[in-house]
Amino acid sequence: MHTVVVGTSGVTASDVLAVARGGARVELSDEAVAALAAARGIVDALAAKPDPVYGVSTGFGALATRHISQELRAQLQRNIVRSHAAGMGPRVEREVVRGLMFLRLKTVCSGHTGVRPEVAQTMADVLNAGITPVVHEYGSLGCSGDLAPLSHCALTLMGEGDAEGPDGVVRPAGELLAAHGIAPVELREKEGLALLNGTDGMLGMLVMALADLDTLYKSADVTAALSLEALLGTDKVLAPELHAIRPHPGQGVSAANMLAVLQGSALTGHHQDDAPRVQDAYSVRCAPQVAGAGRDTMAHARLVAERELASAVDNPVVLPDGRVESNGNFHGAPVAYVLDFLAIAVADLASIAERRTDRLLDKNRSHGLPPFLADDPGVDSGLMIAQYTQAALVSELKRLAVPASADSIPSSAMQEDHVSMGWSAARKLRTSVDNLTRVLAIELYAATRAIELREGLAPAPASQAVIDAVRAAGVQGAGPDRFLAPDLAAADAFVRAGELVTAAEKVTGPLQ
Repeated sequence: MHTVVVGTSGVTASDVLAVARGGARVELSDEAVAALAAARGIVDALAAKPDPVYGVSTGFGALATRHISQELRAQLQRNIVRSHAAGMGPRVEREVVRGLMFLRLKTVCSGHTGVRPEVAQTMADVLNAGITPVVHEYGSLGCSGDLAPLSHCALTLMGEGDAEGPDGVVRPAGELLAAHGIAPVELREKEGLALLNGTDGMLGMLVMALADLDTLYKSADVTAALSLEALLGTDKVLAPELHAIRPHPGQGVSAANMLAVLQGSALTGHHQDDAPRVQDAYSVRCAPQVAGAGRDTMAHARLVAERELASAVDNPVVLPDGRVESNGNFHGAPVAYVLDFLAIAVADLASIAERRTDRLLDKNRSHGLPPFLADDPGVDSGLMIAQYTQAALVSELKRLAVPASADSIPSSAMQEDHVSMGWSAARKLRTSVDNLTRVLAIELYAATRAIELREGLAPAPASQAVIDAVRAAGVQGAGPDRFLAPDLAAADAFVRAGELVTAAEKVTGPLQ
């Protein structure tokens, strides 16, 4: 099994995916253990002094003015975890919780939190045992960390609350720890606070969304190329020299991908035939510009994610010179903004794909295709309602594109009076990514059927490879009306698994 070693300088997106999705084992580096011990020494020294230090010997948030005596400090740390584990709603996905725990461990291992090495080791042990705390949908405002989600994870470390075992069964966390030989942690000064105070949930979801969107943007270039072929469009607009004079990087990449798919097509270049067209519609001609802008948005989001993956997010933090200082690094604004930005780009990519699908189904705009790609129009409805489903998904995506980060709601008696809502931005982006997959699956379904109806004109070899692969995956081609939902589900699974990109790349080579 793959092993990810956590040091003091952060982790990579690949590390997050390996642990969250791939079940990779986690180990602490010797450097991290040494840094943990050194920082803990600083916290222990401060805890022994009479002067109050936030998070070490005081209450939290609006209650930070109270100095806590030594005999109550262990109770204080337990209490913050128990009281903050106040999530509600449906359980979030296992991969999200694993990403959340792993990223909190990343910050703990930085040596800036003051957590003891044995607590960090227990975090790694829980991940390695396949124990997943029960975390709920609601409970984070994206500031002072993803508080309730992280608290539910910390509760598991204490042997309290509920968690899911590697067999998928939810049981009391204490039973699961005992079954795997893991001793519950007894939290000491600052440790409860340090386990809660991070952007780990929203960051993990950003990393996973970027991985999914990398495949989906390639998929969108392929479906756009297929639709261009099916509409007898021109590939001249994809010429590299045209995109070089407007040098947005993503635009050039998307155009190059489309051109690679269309290489050798007998369906392109017929826009001057029976019904001459000077130009193709925007949804066809501007596909690289829209998809390219989304790719550039992703590049910015990756930069933000990389910076956050290299960060130590806690409050207060232990500095190398021995100071323990309060700060605002837990505020999720940098991550929240790009999560919202991605939701806007996803909605627009889905919107342009839906417009191409609608054009394929409209006999007045499809340049010779039958209405709704039906076998016997009037008797058969063809893909009429598949486009309804696509339109409903796009409409939902537009609502999900409304930014969460533009909102703020005060909390903690106005101490935490401006929050990021980054967790909410991440949750809705996950839904957006799911719905984009479905939208592209419907475009794929329509475009492949339309190409098959262009008798006498051979598609590009890459397009034919996609058609062959999608038919082999159980997505049926043209013919009389039938129960459509299974075909659409099979197309969705095909896109979701990355098989659309794989099929095209067997001819084109790697798409960018």
